[in-house]
Amino acid sequence: MDDIQAANIWRLLDNAISEIYSRNASMLSFEELYRNAYNLVLHKHGQMLYSKVSEKITIQLEEMRDRISSTPNSKLLKEMADTWGEHRICMIMIRDILMYMDRTFVASQRRRQVYELGLHLFRIQVWEHDNIQSRVTDLLLNAIASERAGLLTEDISLLKDNLTMLLELGQTDGSNIYERDFEEMFLGTTQEFYRLESLSYLSRNTASDYVVKAVARLEEEKDRANRSLAPTTEVPLLSIVLKELVERHSKTLVEMENSGFSALLKDESKIYEMRGMYDLFVRVPSTVERLRDALANKVKEDGKRLVSDQQKGVANASAFVRGVLEMRERYGKVVKIAFREETRSRKKLKESFEDFLNADARAAKCLSIYVDELLRGGLRGKNEAEIGSEFEKVIIVFRYLSDKDVFEAFYKQHLAKRLLLGKSISDDAERAMVSQLKAECGYQFTSKLEGMFNDMRISRDTRDAYKQHKLSNPPNNTTEGRAVDIQVDVLTTGYWPSQKVEQCNLPSKVTHAIKHFENFYLQKHTGRKLSWQTSTGIADLKATFGTTTTHKHDLCVSTYQMCILMLFNEHNALTLREIRDATQIPDLELCRHLISLTTRKHRILRKGSKGKSIASDDDTFTFNADYSSKLKRVKIPLVSMKETMRDGQTQSAHGENGATGLSGDSNAVPEPVEESRRHLVEAAVVRIMKARKRLNHNELIAETTKQLSVRFVPTPQFVKKRIESLIEREYVERSSDDRRMYTYVA
Repeated sequence: MDDIQAANIWRLLDNAISEIYSRNASMLSFEELYRNAYNLVLHKHGQMLYSKVSEKITIQLEEMRDRISSTPNSKLLKEMADTWGEHRICMIMIRDILMYMDRTFVASQRRRQVYELGLHLFRIQVWEHDNIQSRVTDLLLNAIASERAGLLTEDISLLKDNLTMLLELGQTDGSNIYERDFEEMFLGTTQEFYRLESLSYLSRNTASDYVVKAVARLEEEKDRANRSLAPTTEVPLLSIVLKELVERHSKTLVEMENSGFSALLKDESKIYEMRGMYDLFVRVPSTVERLRDALANKVKEDGKRLVSDQQKGVANASAFVRGVLEMRERYGKVVKIAFREETRSRKKLKESFEDFLNADARAAKCLSIYVDELLRGGLRGKNEAEIGSEFEKVIIVFRYLSDKDVFEAFYKQHLAKRLLLGKSISDDAERAMVSQLKAECGYQFTSKLEGMFNDMRISRDTRDAYKQHKLSNPPNNTTEGRAVDIQVDVLTTGYWPSQKVEQCNLPSKVTHAIKHFENFYLQKHTGRKLSWQTSTGIADLKATFGTTTTHKHDLCVSTYQMCILMLFNEHNALTLREIRDATQIPDLELCRHLISLTTRKHRILRKGSKGKSIASDDDTFTFNADYSSKLKRVKIPLVSMKETMRDGQTQSAHGENGATGLSGDSNAVPEPVEESRRHLVEAAVVRIMKARKRLNHNELIAETTKQLSVRFVPTPQFVKKRIESLIEREYVERSSDDRRMYTYVA
């Protein structure tokens, strides 16, 4: 085929392309056109064909460009979208005609394929025209701005068509036309829009209203991105919106007066508003920490207020624990609903409770008193499920305590009094509580408590055996009359709280009964020793009052009160010094028990001096023959230790809560517990060193703390002192090469 024949064939193709752009393609024979193009390429006229097609498309696009550039703004987006749509359709038809050229000539010459050529030429001739690109971009941005302002405009429906055009135009040569000519400007204007709107809206509305507005805006932008924008725009768009709406104002939204997150925490009814704020903040993970910190600060603030109220005497120990439980329920609900049970928020809540509960030994002491009140009668009328629920609440607070050994010490004291005085609501409830503690801390923690239960069981069996023994071997009647009846609880020294109290002088009748029991017990248990705890017993006395008219009452008193009252069988009046010499009761306990016998309600004795306290050793006490009561059986309660103090005296280690040996007023770690800790730390260090043989200082501290954490958390300084003590006693030695390395001494 020569050039003339090729030119004639091209004229046919040129006319066909004109018809296609004129929308008269239905009159064309695409099979014939395809064959003509095929022949041109086959006979080595591909270069001519490719050039002519490029020129023809350019001419057509120039006509389109002139038409579009003269179109007014009101119709520009529609004209642009329509022209682009027509051009794409035309290029698809032209591509079909020139398919053979695409497969052979274009591929071998590494040229743009026909369809891509059409897009490339459209970008150069039409889009990048000075009077088209800038106007279309501005109109697109204005359409989005109008939509954000809530205005309806026809341009919104044309937004996607025009942006789709930009996306496809950028695919021809790898240049991102969409990003270069639209996205950068769009993101910039978006950032500025939300920066101004957020400042304006926040200054005029509450934080909760702002959250609702921000969520609505985010949903709008997400919908717009999915509906009109490129898929790649959604991520940077939402990132900018979140930065301007959330991250930039997160601190303000938390601290805002009356409506910020910190303020919402004060009102339980606002919990769903809190959740809305959390749901917004969680989209920017770095901001959620502000919410967690606000929660932690509120918990610590409320906790310190509870501690202060308890310290000032506004709230007693049980009220303190109930306050902690109410806080735990309230803020636990906040974490569950508002924070959607987020793990880090639960951890933050736990740390906040631990912060104020472990400031001193107060919480451990108060919790033990609270449990004591529950087991004395607070659980009365509750079923098994309700009792279990109460114990679970106790364990919740117990888990927060680092000084679990302090709780154990006080709990043991209270348990001892409940068991010995029969004050417990039920044995099943007592064992259920110990089981909870055992499940939480292990067998070692409750072994002594379980030993106390075992002692009480054995004591019941011993009492039954002693009754049978008395039937066959009755005690000899004393010269003073019928022998007294005693009931004895035999306790194992290692299980029960130790009480280093000197034994008082007991009445002869009681001494006789004690010796009779000792003979019985020691015959059955050789090698044992009985040490009588006169400070903890109780007695029933038959008392006769009156001169002309006789009143008889059964008095339920402590052992010390019994010893005091028995003296008045022989004396009508005695001084404090005389009573002390006769009974050998420790001074503070003597004062306490004497004052209990001189109170207005139970004035068994009359005190010579005025006032509640005892004036001096010469203060006299006289038997009150005029005492009477409506009750046949009268229990004489003990006054608190504070009421027994005389001028210049200091309180002993006998706490007013009945925890003998543990400090009743101070909230520091009691000395017996401190002593126990020293032994526990030393034992742990020796165990670790015996197993490891050689260990450096930091590793030994860490391992020791880990082993003891179930009971208490020792400070590194405390552990260091115990290590020094073990070095002095040659259990451990320092390495000569490294002073921070320890070696076990076998």
